[in-house]
Amino acid sequence: MPHEAAAAVKDGPATVNGRVDTDLLSEHDGVVAVLRLNRPAVRNALGVEAVERLAAALTAIEEDPRVRAAILTGAPPGFCSGSDLKELAALPVSGMVRHETRTGEVVRAISRLGIPVIAAVEGFAIGGGFLLATACDIVVSARDARWHLPEARLGWVPPWGLQTLVTRVGPAAARRLAWGERPLSGQELHRLGGVDDLVAPGRALHHAREIAARLAALPPRAVASTKRALADAVAGGAEELDTRTTWMFGEDCEYGVARAGLLGFPPAPAGGSR
Repeated sequence: MPHEAAAAVKDGPATVNGRVDTDLLSEHDGVVAVLRLNRPAVRNALGVEAVERLAAALTAIEEDPRVRAAILTGAPPGFCSGSDLKELAALPVSGMVRHETRTGEVVRAISRLGIPVIAAVEGFAIGGGFLLATACDIVVSARDARWHLPEARLGWVPPWGLQTLVTRVGPAAARRLAWGERPLSGQELHRLGGVDDLVAPGRALHHAREIAARLAALPPRAVASTKRALADAVAGGAEELDTRTTWMFGEDCEYGVARAGLLGFPPAPAGGSR
């Protein structure tokens, strides 16, 4: 898109712990940072290393005084498919619980950042990808994007991220979404309040850039103070709820339905899931 090409520096790999990271691309135009999940072969799944790279990238933009707003998006074909189930299948239940606990910690950190974070969703946002997006301050979705929480069908409760979903859509609607009886389009989730801005397919990032530019033009201290003032209203109780749901997730994974679900995802070979 011409507007985006003019406004932003070309995508490049982030550097995490001194190592070039092509699984997470970072783009800056000086005041707006764009973090792009870049594991298309596994639908941008959140494996153990991917979660740590996201954590490091969030810390980096928080510490960069030039950055006044951030966008989180995914490389085609979509936003994020949630936890890397091939990696989970290779772990004992205790390891699965540790991974989901850590993922929840990283996602909750979004609400504590002093800058606005905007999710730009195209293609799909599935499982943890759904809840990662709805944990952002503003959610932009393509009208035809596919949103779904399939965890209950696989045999377990979503282990983190439900509090911000409850804030957005209310407890009754959040419960039905968490049951995952069927996928929703971006348009349907927008009607429920889970999506803030609805756009034509292919326009989510463009629209998110426009929002980010307007927010970045505001006094940064006032933007940060406003976010902090409402943090408890938006995400208060998230850590307590995540602790409970992660424990429940571990209990669920001891039972046959969940075990059978994980058997559908053969463990990734040593050295990665791709």
